[in-house]
Amino acid sequence: MRVWTVHTPPEVSRLPRAASLESRLRLPVLVREGFAWAAFLFGPLWLLRHRLWLATVIHLATLAILVALVPGLALLPAVLALQVLLGAEAQDLRRHALARRGFAHSHVVAERDADRALARVLELAPVLDLSRALDARPEPGGSLAPAGMQPA
Repeated sequence: MRVWTVHTPPEVSRLPRAASLESRLRLPVLVREGFAWAAFLFGPLWLLRHRLWLATVIHLATLAILVALVPGLALLPAVLALQVLLGAEAQDLRRHALARRGFAHSHVVAERDADRALARVLELAPVLDLSRALDARPEPGGSLAPAGMQPA
């Protein structure tokens, strides 16, 4: 079993009224607990993939400083130590970035894979149901259909 933390998107009421339907129907983000092997192996690419721009810049600057200051034979262990540190802290960096973007840490789920974890969260927490993401506040006499899809 793997452990996942569940981060729910910002409230629909905080999104602009003109936001696209896709942005208003965002699913919760699952972040796996534990060591991130992809971050360890592919460092800056993994950081960029998860939109961690500042962490990418800091990681590349740290690598450049290591290359400039560490003597030849000690460089490999120093870079390896930096990559191990990144792999150990990568998921926490993602959690902090999601929190800065307005995602709320809502649940912890233990499941075999991300799909099952998401299904379990949606099953056990009706608050996260996608039907709420439509911002269904019809005007009097109005329809619940999204804009541009009004019934004839």
